[in-house]
Formats: sequence, C-alpha cells, structure tokens
Amino acid sequence: MSMSNSVLSPVRRLLLTKGATLGIATAFPSAFPILAKSALLNTQTLEHATMIEKQEMNFTTHDGARIAYRKDGKGPALVLVHGTGGDGESNFAALTALLSDDYTVIRPDYAGSGATVDDGRALTVSYLADQVLATMDALGVRKVHLLGFSLGAAIAAKIAADHPDRVVSLILLAGYASPDARLKLEFELWRDLIARDRHAMARLVLLTGFSPDALASWGVDGVASAVEETLAGADWDGMARQVDLDLRMDIQDILPRIEAPTLVTGCTHDHMVPPAHAKALAVAIRNARYAELPTGHLAPMEQPDLLANQVRAFLSGSSD
Repeated sequence: MSMSNSVLSPVRRLLLTKGATLGIATAFPSAFPILAKSALLNTQTLEHATMIEKQEMNFTTHDGARIAYRKDGKGPALVLVHGTGGDGESNFAALTALLSDDYTVIRPDYAGSGATVDDGRALTVSYLADQVLATMDALGVRKVHLLGFSLGAAIAAKIAADHPDRVVSLILLAGYASPDARLKLEFELWRDLIARDRHAMARLVLLTGFSPDALASWGVDGVASAVEETLAGADWDGMARQVDLDLRMDIQDILPRIEAPTLVTGCTHDHMVPPAHAKALAVAIRNARYAELPTGHLAPMEQPDLLANQVRAFLSGSSD
C-alpha cells in the first residue's frame, strides 16, 4: 500500500480551506485511506499526528514474511491491530497521537497490508496472530495491552486465548466471531466489487464505514476526494486476501479461554459490523465489559478522541 509521508494531502488541504474541524484535517491518505475527518482534536495533536505519520517503518521476519511495524511513544506497551484493508497507519495514526505520551504504541501491519510482504498464502487468524507476536518478540516486549479492531479483534482474541501470559488487558473494537448471513452477504459483495468495480467498492466503504452525520459533514467535494484517494491508495489484492479470511473466520470456540480483563466496544452507527456482534463477543468472554461509541464502524478515524478516552479509562484499571 502507498504511504503519504510528505506535505498535507490534497484532501486535507481541501477540507482545511473549507473551514473543517482540525479532526477532519488529520486525514492520512495511506493504505486503505479512510480519513480521520470528524475528531475534534487540537493543534498540538494534529502536529503530533503529522510527525507520527512521517516516522520510519521498522521490519522483522517470521515464517518467510517480512513484517512491517511502527513503534511510538513511551510507557507500557499497547499493541494496536488494524482491520481489513487497513494498516497501522491508516487505522491508528490519530489514536497513536493521542496515546503515545503515556504508552509505547506498537502498530504491526499483518499480511495483505502496508509494507508487509509474504508468500501470498491463504490467510488464517493463527498466521496473522503469529505476525503480531513476532513484532512483540522483535521489540523484546513480553506483556502488552492489546487492542484489535474489526478483523484485528479476532486476531487479538486469538493471541489472548492462546498466550494469556502475554496479554495484560484486551480491547476488542467493532469485532465479530464469525459471519452471520448478513455479514456473509456483505463480504461476498466486497469480494465481487474488489474483483470487478473498485470504484464502487471505495464508495461503499465510505458509505458504510462512517456514521451518516460524519460522512455528510464532509460535503460533496470532500466525499468525492476521499473516494478517489481510497481508490488510488488501497492494496486491493491484499484486501481481497483479507476478505477471503473474513468469510471463513470463526473464533467462537476460543472466546471462553480468554482470561485477560476485556473491554468489548461496539459502534452505535456501525453499518459494516453491527454492534450486535460486539455484544455477542462480550457475552462469550468471561467477565468482559461492554461499551459503545456513537460512531460508525471506523471509530478510530471518526472519533479517535472518544476512543482514546475510553482506552485510557479501561487501561487505568489494568496492571502494567
């Protein structure tokens, strides 16, 4: 996936000239370039996010893959695992800017995303979980707070279930255990559009990824620019591999084995993975807490400030 490490993107310039909020100005047109257009961030956070965007990528290897990752900040280790079609930068740049003063934020890109390169095999949750663990090992980090978003929630849950000694606390955001009939229909549509009409797929992701109010607030020009950046910046072949996993995935049997203190968060206006899936995760994990954010599916980009507050509040109750 392409990365933007230079000056303000055309979309960010456009939105700034339209008098958009500073949260809208934290657009990062990289990887799967869904932009952080609705968070009410201050100037210092915007500058911090821009600095993080420019930082150098790190790499490690595991099972023939060259795994890319980013490490920012100081304090207890917090690993952020991205979702389908995203990477650590596009999903979590704004959140990292908000948390890296107090946490060492580690953002791996698993296979099919970012600068990670592998042999192109069919993906499994175990294979991707091993790549996240390899990143932790490369940094010499034994125990972490672990946050997984969307497909990343399944990967994080797998790590927590299989390696309870390595997870201090677990946050599962907008996740699901296995596709029901509606999710299966959606993921099949994604698969078909990636193969046949990527422009339609870019529009669909924006339409279903953000809450109606957030998307409408960008204006016609902002939405059109975001569609074009998504179309140009996505790693469509990598995303197709991840969608294939979305269709096959089933982690229901591992959920009762999770021991770490767990927060499961759904998104009230989520039209990609409706919050009923997150509620089901919370029921299946012993002593898990459930919360909601008033956002669409792409909460880390739509309202990273609200998510950061929720993460801080939960982690403050977990030992380091």
